Amino acid sequence: MKPGTFTQMYVQIVFAVKKRDALLHKNIRNRVFEYISGILTEMKHKSIIVNGVSNHVHILVGLNPNKSISETVYAIKRSSSLFINKEKLCPTKFAWQEGYGAFTYGRSQLNDVYQYVLNQEKHHKNISFKEEYIQFLEKFEVEYEERFLFDFLEDV
Repeated sequence: MKPGTFTQMYVQIVFAVKKRDALLHKNIRNRVFEYISGILTEMKHKSIIVNGVSNHVHILVGLNPNKSISETVYAIKRSSSLFINKEKLCPTKFAWQEGYGAFTYGRSQLNDVYQYVLNQEKHHKNISFKEEYIQFLEKFEVEYEERFLFDFLEDV
């Protein structure tokens, strides 16, 4: 980064698992989420929290302005898929679905977002991933077409 450049950008990234038979079961999540955090650190981002449930992941990150969000998501998905498959953490080939959501926050919102990401299992006892994701899109006033959303595994 150039001298005199100062940034503070916080983003929550959300994306989904591709197949029902290659889910992020509880016994592998910590390893996968730690691996994703390492990818972020390697890219010089600030990994704040990585968490999720069997069919999707939430990542709260302080962005390195030299890396785009799309470049970051690509690196996370590629490297973590290779890791999961190499380590045979799923009974079948693991992959992430195409696409992602990315939502920005100010510093004063970080604690609330952190708690939200931390409590994903509790949160999803009351709301499906599809409902949650559409709520994010509507809250942040993101225009979308339903046909381009994830294939929500609870709908299969």
